[in-house]
Amino acid sequence: MFGTRKSKETRAAERFFKERKIKIHFVDLKERPIAKGELSRFVQKFGLNALLDLTGKAYERSNLAYLRTTEDGVIAKVIDDPDLLRLPLVRAGKHLTVGEDLEGWKAMLAGS
Repeated sequence: MFGTRKSKETRAAERFFKERKIKIHFVDLKERPIAKGELSRFVQKFGLNALLDLTGKAYERSNLAYLRTTEDGVIAKVIDDPDLLRLPLVRAGKHLTVGEDLEGWKAMLAGS
């Protein structure tokens, strides 16, 4: 699970898995940035716009809506500033979810 300690959605995901006694490996993106390859898995499945928190203050501050840049440029910016992402990013094997996705998390548990 990738997220930040301050993120309400990340804490909800942690609570969801802990209540079901599922061990998670948490990576705080403020301390350790997500690897480009790991992020590209999520981009490949959901698309870059689905990963971005388009309503967040960080997105507004970054001016990404107005910049003309390549997908790789946006990915580099996202790696530097995890607040641009809809968190948490949860991966269990081949199952991936973005944001607070209760149904997706339940499907992960059913599939494993």
